[in-house]
Amino acid sequence: MQRPSPDPAFQAECGQCAALCCLALHFDAGDRFAIDKPAGTPCPNLAGHLCSIHDHLTKAGFPGCVAYDCTGAGQRVTQELFAGASWRDDPSLIAPMMEGFRLMRRLQEALQMLALAAELPLSPASATECAALRLRLADPAEGWSLPALHKLEAERVFDAVTTFLKSLRSEIAAPGSLAEPRAQD
Repeated sequence: MQRPSPDPAFQAECGQCAALCCLALHFDAGDRFAIDKPAGTPCPNLAGHLCSIHDHLTKAGFPGCVAYDCTGAGQRVTQELFAGASWRDDPSLIAPMMEGFRLMRRLQEALQMLALAAELPLSPASATECAALRLRLADPAEGWSLPALHKLEAERVFDAVTTFLKSLRSEIAAPGSLAEPRAQD
């Protein structure tokens, strides 16, 4: 189940997805999930591409499903990488769709965090770095593919985003802190 995002690029559209979160993610029985489910095994509550207990997930012991948000990665994988194909119809797609989902989630999360960072009062150097990273993660003209997503990972672009975001800690004072406002460069 998705949380609303102000940017439609990060809103999950479950109807455009092949239930990738219900396939690719593992569950450990506990407070968040009523069952153990290994990654790559469809959730037993899945009926086609729909959750058969969606209307009462929390009551059924699945508040983790309610809290989960793929930030739009599921529909991007299903529609962009696999042209609407589904692992349900072609089980040979299970592994590549799961891998695409893993990588697209990283891409979507990085893009979302960079979009939020761009709204902060960044120094000119940080604003330039943020813009460069966003450009590096922008959709390629030919569209995303598994090899292109693997290349991002191999070139450690996701790691560069994490490093950049961590670097902002010293630049942005927490609301209500005693830190002096920094002078703009």
